[in-house]
Amino acid sequence: MLGYYTLSAFAVQLTELSLDVRKHLPRYPLVPAVLIGRLAVAEQLAGQGWGKVLLIDALRRSLSHASQIAAMAVVVDAKNDASRAFYERYGFQRLADHDYRLFLPMKTIAQLF
Repeated sequence: MLGYYTLSAFAVQLTELSLDVRKHLPRYPLVPAVLIGRLAVAEQLAGQGWGKVLLIDALRRSLSHASQIAAMAVVVDAKNDASRAFYERYGFQRLADHDYRLFLPMKTIAQLF
């Protein structure tokens, strides 16, 4: 096995987003998102770039379904400092009051593809 990840519907409290992001969203208390759960690479393949491959696949799938579920972002819960740094290298931003919960706006993901 190379690795794995899961995708699920999620909601983010509007107040957890920066003002810059919030100003482009409806004023609902919760906004829909996609959650990447437990993205992981097999230990023997760690450090070979497979995490990036899995992340790109997860982002592409999230984008392809975003209009169906009205998702405004992809959210991840980083396990530790190293995994947080991994996601931040790809543009993920921290949510307010969460050191390890990050998001990447769907608008940014659409520009990547």
